[in-house]
Amino acid sequence: MKAIIIDDEQKARNLLRILLKENCPQIKDIHEAEGLPEGVRLINEIKPEIIFLDIEMPGYSGIELLDFFSPDQIDFEIIFTTAYSEYAIKAFELNAVDYLLKPLRDEQVESAVSKAIHQRGNSNVNERFEELKNTLKTSSVRKIGLPVSNGILFVKFDDIILLEADRMYTQVFTLSDGEILVSKPLKYFSDLLSDSNEFYQPHRSFLINLKHMKQYVNQDGGYIIMDNQKNVSISRDRRDEFFQVMQNV
Repeated sequence: MKAIIIDDEQKARNLLRILLKENCPQIKDIHEAEGLPEGVRLINEIKPEIIFLDIEMPGYSGIELLDFFSPDQIDFEIIFTTAYSEYAIKAFELNAVDYLLKPLRDEQVESAVSKAIHQRGNSNVNERFEELKNTLKTSSVRKIGLPVSNGILFVKFDDIILLEADRMYTQVFTLSDGEILVSKPLKYFSDLLSDSNEFYQPHRSFLINLKHMKQYVNQDGGYIIMDNQKNVSISRDRRDEFFQVMQNV
């Protein structure tokens, strides 16, 4: 397996090369570029399976890489290396884009490479990066990328009715795509959507979109009926908080 490291910092390239050699035996051939133009040339020449891409480099942003390729040419996975802000990290996660946070660590590199190998050729690279570019440009996150069996499904926040815990999985109920089972725990989504005012967790097993509440029923301890007729429980210790939230909806 071949990889290309695109980063303007020599020390960063050296460190990543060492970490790859020590932790990722699947990668046999590693090439380096100190900027995007050289990286594009190497990609066309080497035909790598994985690209490690710094998001901030002189002259170009790493996100512009796909502007140099047509969709049918993109048969590689991209892993960003970044020291970016918390907001940008959340944008990466919402758009299901892999990244390594500097300073790099062994286990972090090994995990990212393993994931990239697993999803290679079946991960909607072009669509994910278009969504990421839009997110970073507008500073407004309005979609989430859900990992499904055949790639990544992008769902608008407004299209999500609720999310329900299913052991280590999460059932996502949507308006347009029905029910989607995702191999992530509910806590992953509650953390990811914590900055979105329309999502609220009334119970440890549910995360709801407040826009899709249909009715509150003051029986059996109180529960919510959503637009899809799904009943959602309210934890005893969150009832007062829930009523406060309702006043602001």
